Amino acid sequence: MILYVILAIVITIGLVWLIDKFIPSKLRPVVMIALWVVIGFLAYNTFMSIYKPIQFNQIKNKRYALVIKSLKDIRDAQLAHKQVTGRFSNNFDDLVKFIDTAEFTITQRRDTSVLDVEMTKRFGGVETFKDEVLIDTLGFVSVKDSLFGSDDRYKTMMNVPVGEEGAKFELKAGFLEESDIKIPVFEALVKKAVVLNDQDKDLVRQEEEVVSVEGVNGDAIRLGSMEEVNTTGNWPKIYDTKE
Repeated sequence: MILYVILAIVITIGLVWLIDKFIPSKLRPVVMIALWVVIGFLAYNTFMSIYKPIQFNQIKNKRYALVIKSLKDIRDAQLAHKQVTGRFSNNFDDLVKFIDTAEFTITQRRDTSVLDVEMTKRFGGVETFKDEVLIDTLGFVSVKDSLFGSDDRYKTMMNVPVGEEGAKFELKAGFLEESDIKIPVFEALVKKAVVLNDQDKDLVRQEEEVVSVEGVNGDAIRLGSMEEVNTTGNWPKIYDTKE
């Protein structure tokens, strides 16, 4: 970018020198007008080469924030689904239906001591007690009310809120097997090219190659993983602190 500005200055100086050296005085006004057009063109391109990335980053950050907000709703819904059913959902229709109908069980944990019959017999009738944990069910509460209250935005959480019209998040779910134990996992994502579909293609390609602690790494905005136990997103903490 700096080289581009220097080149424009050098070209301008060179043109002025050529006009002064070789162009007849009668033709100089016409040539000067043409020169000013060229200078204006170069100045505009120099300005846009600086301004376009700035504008792109502003648009990108605003769109990413909206996308990440939707992904967080998906994460809340999926964690609730796992808590109640023991697994994640791989289908948005089922996930919405779950939120509409499912309930959390409200429990209370109590520590207590009870007579240990076996140990009492061993000690010849001397009463021996053991500690136990009792789980009491106190009631039930709607998943919908707990997560979203009166807001029904969960019904459209599958829709990518910005970028390509009609785009939806990709959603996968399954299990990883570790030490003969099946662990539920899920992944939700949208490609950056979908979110930034109307932006400069070169800048989008650069964004897809980002590797930075302050950026969203890779070619997609991603939540969770199908390859490891992970329910976090690939975005930096700044998108969490904005809340």
